[in-house]
Amino acid sequence: MIGKLRITNSLTRTKEEFTPINPPHVGMYVCGPTVYSDVHLGNVRTFISFDVINRYLRFAGYKVRYVRNITDVGHLLDSGEDRISKKAKLENLEPMEIVQKYSNDFHEVMETFNTLKPDIEPLATGHLLEQIALTEELLKKGYAYESNGSVYFDVSKYNESHDYGKLSGRKIEDLLNQTRDLEGQEDKRNPLDFALWKKASPGHIMRWTTKWSDGFPGWHLECSVMSTKYLGEQFDIHGGGMDLKFPHHECEIAQSVGASELDPVKYWIHTNMLTVNGQKMSKSLGNSFLPWELITGDHEVLDRGYSPMTIRFFMLQSHYASTLDFSNEALNAALKGYTKLINGIRVLKEITFPEGEGQPDEKLASQIEKMCDNCYHAMNDDFNTALTIGHIFNLLKKVNAIHTGQLNIEDVGKDTFIRLKETIIRFTEEVLGLKQESTINGENMLHFLLHEYRIAKESKNYDKVDELRAKLKEEGIIVKDMKGGVDWAFEE
Repeated sequence: MIGKLRITNSLTRTKEEFTPINPPHVGMYVCGPTVYSDVHLGNVRTFISFDVINRYLRFAGYKVRYVRNITDVGHLLDSGEDRISKKAKLENLEPMEIVQKYSNDFHEVMETFNTLKPDIEPLATGHLLEQIALTEELLKKGYAYESNGSVYFDVSKYNESHDYGKLSGRKIEDLLNQTRDLEGQEDKRNPLDFALWKKASPGHIMRWTTKWSDGFPGWHLECSVMSTKYLGEQFDIHGGGMDLKFPHHECEIAQSVGASELDPVKYWIHTNMLTVNGQKMSKSLGNSFLPWELITGDHEVLDRGYSPMTIRFFMLQSHYASTLDFSNEALNAALKGYTKLINGIRVLKEITFPEGEGQPDEKLASQIEKMCDNCYHAMNDDFNTALTIGHIFNLLKKVNAIHTGQLNIEDVGKDTFIRLKETIIRFTEEVLGLKQESTINGENMLHFLLHEYRIAKESKNYDKVDELRAKLKEEGIIVKDMKGGVDWAFEE
């Protein structure tokens, strides 16, 4: 244990000591993916950020229960159609086939970027009874109403005694002026009201029977149910991408407070947006790329591909709450930095302190001890990975000086050298989750590309199939379509 952590409380934007509700236990819930499409880089950044938070809390001595859900129903388009149902119709598959297919893809990507698995990964469809029960409780307390087979949360009623908008800093009056006319709005008392239970249209595939209608739960409802089920009515950390702060997390607060009169979360943490060469990353601008495209370099805005650990290192060079800008220059710099870090650790692991006591230089030893402390201080200050990496590189300068003979290891002192060595290695591998990669085009990339090939083939995306075949052939790999699946061989 290194003492109490300090993180940013997003409700007040001030720094305060991190004191979990039940120390030393920490409950952390992160909104996981909606599994109807390929994993995008925003997902990757968010889950790498929370992976580091999870790793550091455990490293610091806390017992963490990390819950990350999978949304497999209820994420609606403006038209009112469920995205998973729409995808199932387009690909002529059952909705649960879509869910399994993209869940597998998500897990593959997370493994590629060396993230730890959550302790619990619940599915929205596995908690329908709890979602129905919460809806009934909100109806009972007057914070919800039924309309034409759907049930909506009454934002105006809630705001009479509570503050809807306190997380995002938005005011109801301003929100009302900004609302758009969407399908189904005529069933609501107020345009800001959000669905707890939605009556299914005749063609809607995913539907369940309740006393209100054959329908499905609202998107916001699932996270309130799953987070409190596994972490209690009040828990420590809840997070996700910045785009979830409003309305998703705002609605979660309203639902949970409405049901229990307790603020469910002590600390809200949000990762910021991605840009490319200073422009917002988006498909419409043609500057959006998927993880596999970033790894292979198979995109018009990229000069080359980058290994998963280079990408992870690049993302951790910015604080999670800062905008992250992708450019070839920044990624190349990250590659150099990651390579320098891994080479330094390789050298460090080969250095041993010589036999004999020696006489340490107290001033030098104190300086190195302070540099080690700085790694903890940086992570304690709102999990600042960018500062932490800088402190690790400062320590590596001492390692390189020892390696080249510019610094006498005995002047460092045995105890201080051991701490220097442990600090660099453990912060890099255990906290930041960075590991050595033998080559950029290694077995991990081959496995990832074959997985993408299989998905492309199943989806009948033959342009992508041909593209991946050609890319693998350039690396001397032949893809073999077998009766039992996909295999590969070295090109003869």
